Amino acid sequence: MDSHGQDERHVVWTVVGTGIGPLLLAATREGLVNVVFHATDQVRDRALARLASRLGAEPAGAPGSPLLAEAIRQVEAYFTGERRGFDLPLDWSLISGFNREVLRELARGVPYGSVVGYGDLARRVGRPDASQAVGAAMGANPLPVVVPCHRVVGSDGGIGGFGGGLETKRRLLALEGVLPEPLF
Repeated sequence: MDSHGQDERHVVWTVVGTGIGPLLLAATREGLVNVVFHATDQVRDRALARLASRLGAEPAGAPGSPLLAEAIRQVEAYFTGERRGFDLPLDWSLISGFNREVLRELARGVPYGSVVGYGDLARRVGRPDASQAVGAAMGANPLPVVVPCHRVVGSDGGIGGFGGGLETKRRLLALEGVLPEPLF
């Protein structure tokens, strides 16, 4: 609470270099709240403006913040192959309803090195006819990589779509051993 009795939201962020390019990581006191692919200056600035609007607080660049330290460590370990999953507090405030339900199931029920179809994930949350809605939930995922939407594929064996781009999805699946490493 601030001095006027208002709930003050504190948001910190940093950019981490990874094998798929720079990732913006943002956190609140509740946990990691946002991961953004391809965090060039322009992408980063748009993402931070969206966060400020949605969370009601101006995000502060704070690469040394204790709120980010463990997320940075785990993301770096994931990309070096030393970590297969994430054990981080997550702030789910950027997503709600069906989308949150689907993403929570994905986070807890689809482990490293495996994939699930959109329809299979819809069945897991009790909505067998909602595979298109599952696709929309993947596109709305505010925590990609940590909540592994790259592990959701088409039932026809196709890779499906991906907000970070199909090449990024291929590289993440290759990192996890699901697809072969690119030749070049």
